[in-house]
Formats: sequence, structure tokens, C-alpha cells
Amino acid sequence: MANIQLAFGLRPISKLGSSTNSTGNSNYSMYAIANGNTNAIYQGQMVIPLATGYIDRSQAAAGGSVSTVGVFWGCEYVSSVTGKMTFSNFWPGSGADSAHEIKAYVYDDPDQLFVIATDSTVTNEATLRALIYQNANFGAVASFTGYDGSAISGSSKAQIAMGSTNTTAAMPLRIMGWMQDSSNLDYTAPGVGIVVRLLNHFNAPNGSVAAGTVTTIGL
Repeated sequence: MANIQLAFGLRPISKLGSSTNSTGNSNYSMYAIANGNTNAIYQGQMVIPLATGYIDRSQAAAGGSVSTVGVFWGCEYVSSVTGKMTFSNFWPGSGADSAHEIKAYVYDDPDQLFVIATDSTVTNEATLRALIYQNANFGAVASFTGYDGSAISGSSKAQIAMGSTNTTAAMPLRIMGWMQDSSNLDYTAPGVGIVVRLLNHFNAPNGSVAAGTVTTIGL
């Protein structure tokens, strides 16, 4: 039976090690989106730090020079229409009162694990087992490309490109396993839930930021 899940971006599930799993959303972190930023940022999408002190979405292709700071999960801002505080699970690229900052919520723990759906078949369990600890990029399906998402659900449409797996360190994702979810375990169809961690993380010991440059790592 075909898998019931398709594309939803990166969804936090647990973390490496034995420390407390807060799902990586630091209460003390004050991430913000520049008020004039017209880029839509969707829930489950990778974001990067900017030299201006704000965050922005990452771009679509592998490579680039700016490390990811984590995965976007929503924002709050004062609406330019109602004047009231508004919470949204995605930043639509407009709608905020210019006199107030846009606060962003980010899963920023470099040890955070996420689940992401496959963009294609993986043949069988043995084939998938052989891909564990390899790195991978994001894929695209016919209905979208790159960093698109849904303005209805607010979710990213990112999937993991199973045809991109290799040991290249510039890839944004490392495969750690897969979900044992009976409704999404059809290896002959897209949508199997792959467990990944983020590579090239800004908060990791080797993290770095290039001034003002929007990365091309991930989505």
C-alpha cells in the first residue's frame, strides 16, 4: 500500500545522546526575521544566520558557505492589518507592522534529529539499511521546486533526495535511520520517513557564518 505521507519538510522527533530532549527550541534564543524580508519561510525549512543579526531561508541546491542555524517552526509578529499580535507556523513574506520585529522560532540544537519523507522509492529494507550514515540533499517533485511550501498548511514541501546519497560533506543531511511507521513503510513508493541530522550546523564547534551571504545549503 502506498505511503500516506508525502512532503512536510523536516519534523523534529528526538536528539542524539542522553541529554534532555527539549526538541531543540531554545527558550532564550531570540531569532528574528527582518521586517522587510519578502522571502516566504515555511515550517520545517532550514534557515541560516545573517551578518545583520537576522535569519533567512536557505536556498535549494547543495553547496554554499553559510552554515544552517536550524529548522524554522513558526513566527509571531504584529499584523499590519489588525494591529494585533499574530502567530503563524510560516512567514508569508509580508503582513507585519514595520514598527515591530518579527520573532522566529527555530529548532537550533545541532544534535536534533528530524524525520523527512523520501522523494522516491528505496526498493527494500536492505537497500535503505545500506544508506545509513551517508549524506543526502533535498529533492523536488513535479509540483514544486527548491524552497517552496504550502501557504495553506504553512509547511515546507521538502523531501530527501534518495538518488543524491553519498559521502560528500557539503550535503545538508546525514541519514541516521528510518521510522518504523506501518502506514509509511512501503519501500516501493515515496514517503518513507527517514531520520536525519543536519550537517554543517552553525551551533556545532566548526560552525561559521559568512557575512551577508545567503547559503545554497539545503532548503
